Amino acid sequence: MTASTPPAPRTPHGILRDGDQVQLTDPKGRINTLTLQTGKQWHGHKGWISHDEIIGRPEGIVVRSTGNIEYLVFRPLLQDFAVRMPRGAAVVYPKDAGQIVAMADIFPGARVVEAGAGSGALSCFLLRAVGEHGSLSSYERREDFAEVARKNVEKFFGGPHPSWKLTVGSLEDAITETDVDRVVLDMLAPWECLDAVAKALVPGGLVCAYIATTTQMSRVVEGLREHGCFAEPYAFETLVRSWHVEGLAVRPDHRMIGHTGFLVTARRLADGVTPPLRRRRPAKGAYPESGSTELTRGNDNRFPDTSQDVPAPESGFGSPPA
Repeated sequence: MTASTPPAPRTPHGILRDGDQVQLTDPKGRINTLTLQTGKQWHGHKGWISHDEIIGRPEGIVVRSTGNIEYLVFRPLLQDFAVRMPRGAAVVYPKDAGQIVAMADIFPGARVVEAGAGSGALSCFLLRAVGEHGSLSSYERREDFAEVARKNVEKFFGGPHPSWKLTVGSLEDAITETDVDRVVLDMLAPWECLDAVAKALVPGGLVCAYIATTTQMSRVVEGLREHGCFAEPYAFETLVRSWHVEGLAVRPDHRMIGHTGFLVTARRLADGVTPPLRRRRPAKGAYPESGSTELTRGNDNRFPDTSQDVPAPESGFGSPPA
């Protein structure tokens, strides 16, 4: 398959074929992943299953092992593939990849640059979002990580994706793209490449940084504010908690996918534009009460004393004053 040939379609429907990847799920929810091959057998802890029993049949069937254990058969979803793929670097988990696609507004036909291809998990989500008429340029500093990412992406899509270009090198040194709609940064020090990001993005474009720690998040936010080419950044994280639902026993699961990373997004301003003054109420004790208030241009403004502008709330407790 050449780089210009569209990848084989991967849909959740249709007949299972020789060479397809499938998941066998047992009654306890344990998942086994295998690639179907004519004449082969899959061996589990309790018996085996012939691949020929699955090939030529639709997804969603139930097959029984020689040990009398029933297994559900489905093709893996992208989220399943991402968390189980061979890894060079840590993968971006589906909960964060989904937020990046949504909050960074990755749309079909978008021109996207990704810094830090890692193991290719986020690249797969981004390629799904931009489609064949968009483009994704991924930069990875480490050649061994880039090779892992390439193999994972080609394995999922069935060959080289026509919209993907993978470059070994750092974004700030190797980037050649201009008029980019979105930039996604999955790297240790994204604040170091904000100049390159600002030059690549179109006005109104968006940068999204994925970082692991609060200190990284703080440096990214302050770097975006000080740069002068970006509107006020938005920082957040997503927590996912599943629920146990069994008859009257309905409760949160004891385990949850808690903190995996922070996301910071910011929009690119038009050239020569100064962002408006921002007014925000500071936390108590953040500044001396007698100190003079100050507003500075840009997003890194001091916070004015707004106590005279906002009336004190009325108390809902006790008797009204006489």
